[in-house]
This record gives sequence, C-alpha cells and structure tokens, in this order.
Amino acid sequence: MDNPVPPPAAGPGPRRRDRHGRGMRGPIAPPQVPLAASRAEVFADLVQDSVERLERRWPQLGEIDFMVLEVPRPAAAGEPWNDEAVPLGGTVPARDGWRARVVVYRRPVEIRTKGRDERAALVHEVVVEQVAELLGLTPETVDPRYGED
Repeated sequence: MDNPVPPPAAGPGPRRRDRHGRGMRGPIAPPQVPLAASRAEVFADLVQDSVERLERRWPQLGEIDFMVLEVPRPAAAGEPWNDEAVPLGGTVPARDGWRARVVVYRRPVEIRTKGRDERAALVHEVVVEQVAELLGLTPETVDPRYGED
C-alpha cells in the first residue's frame, strides 16, 4: 500500500507539545500584570511613587538619588555597637562630586507592615523623614500630611 503522506522528520528542534499532547507550559501571568512583579520591584515602585509625590512640591529632589537596599549594612569593626532599633532608612550627604542619597531598607519596612497600604504609608513616612533630614527641615514642612495616617 502506498502512503502519500511522508512521515514527519524526527530531528532536533523546539517541541510544540509535551508527550501528553497538552502543550508547553508558559508563564502564569504576562509580565505587565502585577502578579509577575517581584516583592523588590513592588517595593521600589512604592518608593518611586512617594518620591514623585514629593517632587511636585520640592523640585530640588531631582538632584537626590533614591535607593532601595535589602538591609542596613552592619557596623564596621571600629564602630561601637548600636543598641537602637534597626533603621528603616538613611541619608548620605552630597560630597566629592557624589550626589546626595536617600536609602530605604526594604526588609525592615516589610517586617513592620502587614499589607500593601500599610507598607506604602510607612515607605512614604520614611522617605519624608529622610528628605527632611537631608534638607534640614521638619517632616511636616516637607509633607503637610505627615503623621496624619
């Protein structure tokens, strides 16, 4: 019996289906969906939102770098031990051609909050406090709604 359809060529190449015929698995959610964002990316977005909110009132914040670090660095060998609570943020003043920096520590903030709204409020509070310290102002001057939440 003649078979008019030749058999498919078996060779290297991408597999279109698994051996059960269900197809290859893809990502759970497309990249533009918030489910696909990591916790660090979501936290960095919260910091960016807070900075943008403050930049409307204080345009000079464009000259300050805002950073997110996982945790504060440990004290150096020669520095005395600090018995205070773990800091949520810090500042580095401008010097030697480097721009001033505001740092927000992600893990200490996440540990102290339960939900996204609470985390966003604490992040904004930390950013306001650090900006106030850097500018030599009170937090209420930097953001009139500071402490209302």
